[in-house]
Formats: sequence, C-alpha cells, structure tokens
Amino acid sequence: MALTAFLSRRVVLADGVRAACVVVDTERGTILGIEDAPPEGAVVIECGDDALLPGLVDAHVHLNEPGRTEWEGFATGTQAAAAGGVTTVVDMPLNCLPETTTVAALEAKRAAAAGKAAVDWRPWGGAVNGNQGHLLELAAAGVPGFKCFLLYPGCDGFGLIDEAELRVAMPLIARTGLPLLVHAELAGPCEVAATGLADADWRSYATYLASRPDEAELQAIALMIRLSREFGCWVHIVHLSSAQALPMLRAARAEGLQITVETCPHYLFFAAEEIADGATLLKCAPPIRTRANRELLWEGLRDGTIDMIASDHSPCPVEMKRLDTGSFREAWGGISSISLSLPVVWTRMVTKGLTLADLARWMAAFPARLAGLRARKGRIAAGFDADLVVFAPEETFTVTDARLHFRHKVSPYVGERLRGVVKRTYLRGQVVYEEGRVIEKSLGREVRI
Repeated sequence: MALTAFLSRRVVLADGVRAACVVVDTERGTILGIEDAPPEGAVVIECGDDALLPGLVDAHVHLNEPGRTEWEGFATGTQAAAAGGVTTVVDMPLNCLPETTTVAALEAKRAAAAGKAAVDWRPWGGAVNGNQGHLLELAAAGVPGFKCFLLYPGCDGFGLIDEAELRVAMPLIARTGLPLLVHAELAGPCEVAATGLADADWRSYATYLASRPDEAELQAIALMIRLSREFGCWVHIVHLSSAQALPMLRAARAEGLQITVETCPHYLFFAAEEIADGATLLKCAPPIRTRANRELLWEGLRDGTIDMIASDHSPCPVEMKRLDTGSFREAWGGISSISLSLPVVWTRMVTKGLTLADLARWMAAFPARLAGLRARKGRIAAGFDADLVVFAPEETFTVTDARLHFRHKVSPYVGERLRGVVKRTYLRGQVVYEEGRVIEKSLGREVRI
C-alpha cells in the first residue's frame, strides 16, 4: 500500500489543534489515521508550523452552468475554489439554464460539469412555483436538498414559492429528510419600502439598504419557523443578514425545531457605513447592514445560533455590476469571493479570539453535514476523504486580481489586506493548488451518496 504522511505542528482535528501526522492511503485518497509519526515507507509532506485544515465545504456557490458559462462555469469556479482551500462545492440550482428543478435539468448539469471540475461538487435542487411533483424524483436522483425563494430572485425561470405552495412542498421534503434552503426575504416589506424611494439617489448605498429592510427577513424567517413546526421539515436559512432575527432563531432551536442557519463572509467583513456611493461590487441580497449588526452576527456564530459560513459566490459579467453608472437599482446583486472566503473570515476571527477549530467547524464540518457528506468530508479523521489545506494563519497579503482565479477578475475585496494564506490544497490526497497556481484542473467529481 502506498502511503503519504502529512506532518504539521498544527493539525486541526475535531477535538482540537495539535501536532500530528495524518496518514493517507495514496491510491484510495482516504485518511487511514492520525498518528504521532510517519509509518515506515511513507512519502512525507512536511508542513512545519503551517496549519493543516480539513478541505473546506462551500455549500452556497453559483457556478451558472449550463447556460450561463460566460458568468462563471464549473472550470473557472472550481479552480477558484481550489485556490481558496475549498475542496467541495454545492452548486445552487438557479442562474443556470435550465434551472435545476427537474431530473432532466439535473442531468443536463451533470453533462455540463463532466471533466471540468477541479474539486468535488454536489447539486442542490430547486423548489419553485409549480414543480412540487418533481421534488421526490430529484431527491431520488441525488440532490442533497432544495433551494427556494420567497420573493422574485432576479431570474424568470426560478419562480418564487408562496405559503400555499410551501404547504404542498414541505411535507414532501420532510419525507426525504433533506433540508429546504430558504432565501428568507418577503416581498411585502420591500414593496412598502420602495414607495418612499421613487425619487431617491440610487448611487447611494443607503438607498439600496433602505429598499431591503430587516423586516423582510424577519417576516420570512417567522413564516419558515411556523411551517417547520407544522410539517417537521428541516429548514436552513441561507445568507442570514439581519441580526435582529437571532432571538427568534434561538427560541426556535430551544424549542427543538430543525432550523439551521448560515451567514456569509461579506456580512462578517464589511459594514454599511463603509460602503461608498456607486460601489456596486458590494450589492448583494439581503444587503450588507450596519457595523453593529455585523458584530451581532459574530456573536450569533460564537453562541451557536448561526451554524456555518458559506461564500454565496454569485458572479456575473463585469458590465452587469454597472460600474459605469454606480446604480444600485440596476446592478446585479452578487459578490464574487470563493477564492478569498477563508482569509476574509480568518482576518476578522483573529481579532475576536476565535480559533482554527472554530473556522473548521463553520466552514467544513457543518457545511458537510448540510450537504449530506458528514461521513466523508469536512473533517480530518480516519475513513474520510484526504481533502486537506496547508494554511499559513499568520501570513498576510493584499488582494490583487491575480488572486481571484474565478472568470471575471472583479471583487470588492481587491485592495484589502488579509491574514492567512492558502499554500496548498489537496483533493483526496492529490495536490490541486500550490503557491498561487492551480495544478490539477479536472480531478473533481460529483459526490453521490
């Protein structure tokens, strides 16, 4: 048996961080065990003081293929993931054409991805207006869960789902045991807010923020808590923006409801007070809120109300961000970040006394659970895939276009000084990224359970 031994003085394990040797079956690409020293005959990879993290699992990624490869695509999106220490991505079912709302569309996505992925991937299915008859078929075909919107998502082929349709869909999804991922904003509060903004300055970030009020999230989350209670369906709130929702989420969890929550690097890094007029690279939905709100989101992570962090990597062609006009009303809402999520989050974490173990829990272990991969991904442990990241936590760098790796080299993080450098990324024991360069571009595959 061919063996590889990864040595580090900071191996991030489920029970803490310590010096260890991670022994890998080179041929199978799985971890055999955690030892004190390399076994005889093993190829030794010495990491020294660099930390050895489990490969990150990013459960909220828009790859936009098939149909909109000019926006991103499996090739460029997964190469950027590898550069960011992400070894598994879960692709969202919208912004591609066709949207992943039927088994036929799922098979089209699989065909489009064949031979292109630099890291492993899974596909979310969609729960939309009129496709309730497809949900069980999609589950049987291998999706790990379903994404829905409670207001118009910005693309016509992925219809919002209202309460009446949720009452049909949720009992079916509950039967599968899979999660329903919810973009939790309701249209009503946004429509009310819009009545006062007709003549507002849409170059102003304050105008955009006012158009997506906290109340839109609060009403949507309250609705999903009620329906989860009624139908026993696992509800996962994606990209939580408003910290005002944390008390009701804590209460729902205390009640025993299966409600899980994610937030995103941009909500944890930026603040509304710092966003300049016309800075449309920072437009996303829900919006980035105030500095005080940001700090409360960090507290939600610390106390366990928020379970995980996902990038919500949502790229588009540069012209769609309307950098020419700076209009927040006209610009596409989405932030490109997958190659930077790890250092972005770590940069803020080190100022708060949080640890690499916290980071691995939020960005690897829990996302793996959400995506149905808890027995294979997200931890450094015997029997798991040898997905590993060599990470230098103390090193710093300034973000440039060259570090982005995704298709369109624009991001609001360009120019930011970040802490933590991904040195190498391994997928099933094979190096796919090293020192600024993607090495292997097609080792990834769909993980089917």
